[in-house]
Amino acid sequence: MNLDDFKSIYFIGIGGIGMSALAHYFVNQGAKVSGYDRSKTELTKELEKIGVEISYDENIDSLKDLQNIQLVIFTPAIDSKNIYFEYFKKSQVPLLKRSQILGEITKPLDTIAVAGTHGKTTTSSIIAHILTSDNKDGLCFIGGITSNYKSNFLIGKGNFSVVEADEYDRSFMNLFPDTIVLTSMDADHLDIYENKDFLVEAFKNFTKLLSDNKKLIVEENISHFFKENLSYGFKKDNDLQIINVQIKEGLYLFDIVFNNQIYENFVFKMPGSYNLLNAAGSILACLINGITVDSIKNGLQSYSGVKRRFDVQLSLPKLIYIDDYAHHPKEIDSLLSAVKSFYPQKFVVGVFQPHLFSRTRDFMDYFAESLSGFDQIFLLPIYPAREAPIEGVDSSVLIQKIKNNNKRIINSVSELFNFINRDLDMVLLTIGAGDIDKWPKQIKKIALNA
Repeated sequence: MNLDDFKSIYFIGIGGIGMSALAHYFVNQGAKVSGYDRSKTELTKELEKIGVEISYDENIDSLKDLQNIQLVIFTPAIDSKNIYFEYFKKSQVPLLKRSQILGEITKPLDTIAVAGTHGKTTTSSIIAHILTSDNKDGLCFIGGITSNYKSNFLIGKGNFSVVEADEYDRSFMNLFPDTIVLTSMDADHLDIYENKDFLVEAFKNFTKLLSDNKKLIVEENISHFFKENLSYGFKKDNDLQIINVQIKEGLYLFDIVFNNQIYENFVFKMPGSYNLLNAAGSILACLINGITVDSIKNGLQSYSGVKRRFDVQLSLPKLIYIDDYAHHPKEIDSLLSAVKSFYPQKFVVGVFQPHLFSRTRDFMDYFAESLSGFDQIFLLPIYPAREAPIEGVDSSVLIQKIKNNNKRIINSVSELFNFINRDLDMVLLTIGAGDIDKWPKQIKKIALNA
């Protein structure tokens, strides 16, 4: 398939983080890009600014230049009964998944694919930033908006590509990785995989796409699932070990051991041991691909993070406000641990929007345990995304299981401020993968006008 032959491309679900990055790529290549999404967001607004025509209602009549559309790309998150999906499925126009297109685009490049149930976006964005800082990046497709570049798509003149390898519906099997960083394999997407064993099997199958196992980089806690791979973490037997970790003035300072040699004075600003692991995996991926230690240090020190990943929105004398994408109990555990390590004396308030009925059902007790660790916890109704409601699964069931008397279900920012004690020295966190991402603007407005 020669993607250069397609000059008019339509996206079904163009507002998704991965889809919008592809849309930017094709606009950059000179193609006419249009698409559908169910709601206008900051991502769709950015696309409209560069000339992408987007419709927000399911109406075939809204399709312009229908006869000229040469390729249709869809997200697996789209409803199979979507009018556009059904229409193009019956047409003669090629209809391909996002991951198929991503694989074709990055196939000619030296592709570093980051996989895992958690940590993909941060790790891939760190690698992309290091490569970009060293003028080695070619194409980088990130699953979040990087703070350094205010974008989820980077294009340079180098020969590397960086992609997130999505395990949902086994999309990563459409990629052509030359290096894999595998960050985690916790149970998730059980609507697809049924149980953790099938999920692990899928990740193992993905790693078999590599021609060289010495380019398989695995986090220390899951390294035992593989053979001949490289590992990273805090343990002494890792191929890359993090040592001498200190926290000074809100920054991590640490050294690494690689190939029996100590490299000193790495600086990193993202809190939490899980982010140190993300940094370690990124460092190892860059080292084995020929990036110098000095270039890695410089890139790591200037890395500013990703929107909605420990995203500090406000830092006031009595209020630290952080927004985070965490939507799995393990991610919430890691987030809360990071907050308590960096702000040990503060009262921690969490506002969590569960994402998907199936995930809430599958991890109900684990969510309850994780959320019990906050000093005060607020729940929003479950964000359904692609799912229909499941009987007996809602936030009222979850909140009963949380072992914390300081808890409440809310529906709005105004309700939140009615029930928090603003005289406390606190950290406030908004957490989740749904439309809670619209809350920061309102929260900051109220907090700053107090």
